[in-house]
Amino acid sequence: MRQRVITAVVALIIFIPIIWIGGLVLQLSAAVLAVVGVYELFRMKGLTIASLEGVLASLGAIILVLPVNDLLPFLPDKTDSFLLYYLIVLIILGICVFSKNTYSIDEAGFPVIVSLYVGVGFQNFVNARMAGFEVLLFALFVVWATDIGAYMVGRKYGQRKLWPEVSPNKTIEGALGGIISAVVVAAIYLFIYPKADFFSYSAVVMVLLTIVFSIVGQFGDLVESSIKRHYGVKDSGTILPGHGGILDRFDSLLFVFPVMHILGVF
Repeated sequence: MRQRVITAVVALIIFIPIIWIGGLVLQLSAAVLAVVGVYELFRMKGLTIASLEGVLASLGAIILVLPVNDLLPFLPDKTDSFLLYYLIVLIILGICVFSKNTYSIDEAGFPVIVSLYVGVGFQNFVNARMAGFEVLLFALFVVWATDIGAYMVGRKYGQRKLWPEVSPNKTIEGALGGIISAVVVAAIYLFIYPKADFFSYSAVVMVLLTIVFSIVGQFGDLVESSIKRHYGVKDSGTILPGHGGILDRFDSLLFVFPVMHILGVF
């Protein structure tokens, strides 16, 4: 427990200034986190990131996270991140040809899914900050409140298993506690920062959407638990002592931020 607390405090001391500064500092930090996420998924599967497909998956994630048109001004205006990312996909598929079919399309699917999952998640993390520090903070508070509420309520009142085949420790009571916790925190946040200044929806709609975001975040956590169970690992990595890996801490965010973007929160 002490190690978890120390790691959390150190991480916040580093993390908060980065999201406050925003801009290129945040973008580069998100790109680094994306590459670490790719590394952790490759490691779980027993693959090395120091391979052609590992390098391409990392590059694909970086392309999705960084504003390539700003960083590479020589590119045509119509060339966006997703087109460049698709070029990476084509190269990965091309390995099937150059390997003389020893590398199949099934194998090519793994680095593509990995880079897309991690890259789009952190891309929208950056997009949320570009919409405003208050918008990003709202999203983080919703996810953090969900995690803390689910843990505390589940630990004290949890009886009925939520999805034991995927995550034996999660309970229905904990999931509901996470949703209620997120709604309470969101309501307080929207009272402090009136919606008209930062969001295109009314405070009531934002609170209702918070229920959706809390559920999506918990589902993202379950997805990562499913991946880890499939590969037989306890944590996605060891970069955060007492907390596991980057994906262990960002699994909910990688689902919540894209959904927030889709629903027009930022």
